Amino acid sequence: MNTPIASGDRRRAFLEFFAAVLYFFLARALAHQGAQVLIPAQWTPLSEQIMLAVLLLIGYAAMGFWLDREMQPVSAQGLPWRGGFPREVAMGLATGWGLAVVCVLFMVLGGGIAISFSWQFSAWGWLAADTAFFAMAALAEEIAFRGYGFQRFARAAGPVGASLVFAIFYALLQKMIPGSNRPSIMVSVILGLLLSAAYLRTRALWLSWGLNFGWKASRALLFGLAVSGDSTHSPVVQSDPLGSYWLTGGGFGLDGAWIAFFVLLAALPVVFRLTRDLDFRYNAPVLVPGGIPVDLEAAARAQHEAATRSIEPSAPALVQIASYTAPAVEPQEKSKDAETGE
Repeated sequence: MNTPIASGDRRRAFLEFFAAVLYFFLARALAHQGAQVLIPAQWTPLSEQIMLAVLLLIGYAAMGFWLDREMQPVSAQGLPWRGGFPREVAMGLATGWGLAVVCVLFMVLGGGIAISFSWQFSAWGWLAADTAFFAMAALAEEIAFRGYGFQRFARAAGPVGASLVFAIFYALLQKMIPGSNRPSIMVSVILGLLLSAAYLRTRALWLSWGLNFGWKASRALLFGLAVSGDSTHSPVVQSDPLGSYWLTGGGFGLDGAWIAFFVLLAALPVVFRLTRDLDFRYNAPVLVPGGIPVDLEAAARAQHEAATRSIEPSAPALVQIASYTAPAVEPQEKSKDAETGE
């Protein structure tokens, strides 16, 4: 993503990003209307989130396949079926739950929480339905804000720019919720940055999905607190915080509390530390070989065969011995020798 791309590719990525944003609003409207018309009222929230997640997944997969020639568009938008992904989800769940526990501890120390329980059998059934609601809502958010559209914008503007823009986009949508305030906007921005960092460090939505789900579901289902102003998602536990607005967020919940902003801000280095191995595994640069291609295996095999080959000794060469003839003595030399008496 940090590699510069041509201006034509950048414009294409921007256009695909805008198409993804428009499709998000279309899918959200279709899911809302479909749930209102087709599903009974008590199941409307859960069915709406399921429809939204399915529409986003299918729509963005179609865009990736048609516009970008992605052969595995579901995996490409952040949901690869890779080894260890349940561990990534569990890591995100534990992190989100830990963040919620830290905020609740500050609330207890700052004023306390009044808690009431419901032991009716039907309440536990609705607890399972609310758990599925938060799981599907978190999945829909991750596909929408860290999926295809985020990747297209990151290709054009870089991962830091995409993280900032989508964090602000998420905060603007949260601002439309009744009861939102300035702290809720800041909490939404830092939460968006935290979840984007989780995606960029792992190149998948598993960790960010678990973190998003753990952060919201823990507050609602385990502690009975309001989530974005809605306190109806916990049929078993109901809580009434007694601390200051700075710690509790009032009726809007921790999404509008400054303490949540600082806890999420402190969680950024924690996420970077937890994802150190995953970042090395999925973000390490690909080494491109250079020079002349050499088949090292074939060369090693030839060298081994040459070293272990048994060579038979060659037959000895025939040696031919030539006859020797003494040189003849010249007559003049004989007469000279006779005169001298030698």
